[in-house]
Amino acid sequence: MAKLRTFIAVETPPDVVGRALKLAKRLTRAATAAEVKWVAPENLHWTVKFLGDVDPRDLAEICRALAEAARSVAPFRMEVAGAGAFPNAARPRTLWLGAGAGGECLVSLAEAVDAAMTKIGFRREGRRYEPHLTIGRVRNGGPAQEALGELLAGNAGFEGGSMEVDEVVLFSSELRPEGPIYEALERAELTG
Repeated sequence: MAKLRTFIAVETPPDVVGRALKLAKRLTRAATAAEVKWVAPENLHWTVKFLGDVDPRDLAEICRALAEAARSVAPFRMEVAGAGAFPNAARPRTLWLGAGAGGECLVSLAEAVDAAMTKIGFRREGRRYEPHLTIGRVRNGGPAQEALGELLAGNAGFEGGSMEVDEVVLFSSELRPEGPIYEALERAELTG
């Protein structure tokens, strides 16, 4: 039986997606030369935990553990604030939007999900969860990468609006040449 590539995430509402796309357009001038692969609007999400390849027979247990984690966290409102890059703006590789007020609740959700998944055999995360929404990935460096980093630093005060987080989703991801295709496999309502 073929394995499924899976991850757990919070979906991004359309108004926040729209603001992210506007920022991406502002960055495109430098990004074109830096060869940025922008995340498709329908794929913008806040990854909570990457599970990797799983046997479909294990999905029921994963869904039960996800529901358990969701029951321990109350719904919350989170501000989308700030823009940056990993590893840093001087050498941007992953372009992201950050979490402002309420971001600590997303950290709590990630910790609850990590603990629940660890109980059923997944590896515990080795570092603290950093809430971020990946909007693009830089494919080459050089002067264009530096220019992109400067533009990004100029948008560090980006305000992306706020979003209600009331569920967490288990997704499968099928990697294709034109980009990944995500499918929601299970939704768990936050009820803590």
